[in-house]
Amino acid sequence: MEFSDFSAVQIRIARPTDKFDEVIDFYEKGLGLERLTDFANPDGYTGVILGLPNAGYHLEFTKHADGSPCPAPTEDNLLVFYILETSKMDYVANRLHSMGYPSVPPENGYWKEKGVTIEDPDGWRIVLMNTNGI
Repeated sequence: MEFSDFSAVQIRIARPTDKFDEVIDFYEKGLGLERLTDFANPDGYTGVILGLPNAGYHLEFTKHADGSPCPAPTEDNLLVFYILETSKMDYVANRLHSMGYPSVPPENGYWKEKGVTIEDPDGWRIVLMNTNGI
């Protein structure tokens, strides 16, 4: 099988958190992602799946009854949101700032020119990037 034969209909990034409610609040109310579903299973996991309408990618956050140790990686591990309109990017950034999440300096200066870097409650970083794409 060649790499070009690979296809996926959906991508989900999943990670555990010990700050479940704060992380959900950050991404749902602060960033404005839609709650697509939530779940609890008998193995002790509770989770929520967030995303954008009609997008083929989702974020999943879970917590376990016994805890979910999950230190943030380096300051250069990023989840980047490309936003076409500066006013919308500023609106989201200001909403997150008002919730107590200030901008932080990016590790890589590339993200500073047209972006805003913000840490979520677990210390994972997002970038709101004003550009027409990659």
